[in-house]
Amino acid sequence: MQHPELKTPYFMIDESKLIRNLEIAKKLKELSGVKLVLALKCFSTWGVFDIIKPYLDGTTSSGPFEVKLGYDTFGGETHAYSVGYSEDDVKEVADICDKMIFNSQNQLAAHRHLVEGKAELGLRLNPGVSYAGQDLADPARQFSRLGVQVNHINPEVFSSIDGVMFHMNCENKDVDAFIRLLDDISEQFGTYLDQLKWVSLGGGVFFTWPGYDVEKLAAALKAFSDKHGVQLYLEPGEAIITQTTDLVVTVVDIVENELKTAIVDSATEAHRLDTLIYNEPASILGASESGDHRYVIGSCSCLAGDQFCVTQFDQPLEIGQRLHILDSAGYTMVKLNWFNGLKMPSIYCQRANGEVQKLNEFGYEDFKRSLSQWSVS
Repeated sequence: MQHPELKTPYFMIDESKLIRNLEIAKKLKELSGVKLVLALKCFSTWGVFDIIKPYLDGTTSSGPFEVKLGYDTFGGETHAYSVGYSEDDVKEVADICDKMIFNSQNQLAAHRHLVEGKAELGLRLNPGVSYAGQDLADPARQFSRLGVQVNHINPEVFSSIDGVMFHMNCENKDVDAFIRLLDDISEQFGTYLDQLKWVSLGGGVFFTWPGYDVEKLAAALKAFSDKHGVQLYLEPGEAIITQTTDLVVTVVDIVENELKTAIVDSATEAHRLDTLIYNEPASILGASESGDHRYVIGSCSCLAGDQFCVTQFDQPLEIGQRLHILDSAGYTMVKLNWFNGLKMPSIYCQRANGEVQKLNEFGYEDFKRSLSQWSVS
């Protein structure tokens, strides 16, 4: 649906598409007994948590502000994890989280006295195996700092914690590959897992991808849970919000240097950072692989290589035309920044009844305040 009255750039979250993903999540929970906690590092737009809360069990975090946000706006279980906690971080959230998961045995030993009696204790383990398309996002990459390797574990630690967390997937659309990881974890860590109350298998399991065999995944999760006598958790982020949101932009100029570039009023570096970081071209609504008119969709930032994609259209683009950059919810709104002093996209939700709800908008005062609040005399 077009909304010419809204000024670009803006994000538009579609409630109906979000519910479609959530219904799949509900099915997975019912078949497997797994609990699902939303990964706030991927998506934290709390203005739509009223849609998500009835389907999921809580939230998980990667830093203290996310813990607070989950507790304040989502409820349910609040899981706290960080690669590196300071003592102040732990004190800040120990009273409001249900589970606190430490990244290392050093951190667990240093801070457990601040948590005991308040939240359940967990430890992240690194199985040394993973499924990730890029090394940058691979938790089991060489020299990884994420979690405790099996040959570094002190077995005594398992008698004084409640659970463990593994995170070894990134956009894993292959259920058989995930099951192989499960089997590997069971073989490596099974005797330890048998002593615990719960195990989190992290995020990155793309069970809402079209054609994904949810029943097969559910059966594998249930078998693992029964084998080790643990409550399982998954930490979906992208799986919940995939294909729910467009970033809507306007073509403000068209330039040509061997290839035409449509410059839009947005930038990957400021508004869709993962496009740049992972060099994964965006998809544009209405583009055509067989189209005769080829364009770079370029940003309005000053970074020379800042572009959304190179794609084709059946008809020439025009200045003033709006483009919808698809699948723009995950790792976008949580990473917005003020590079170049560009206007930050507003955030809207189109409800199932057709109503468009404004969730947030940003102006010059937000930009100014983000850089300094007080002058130095």
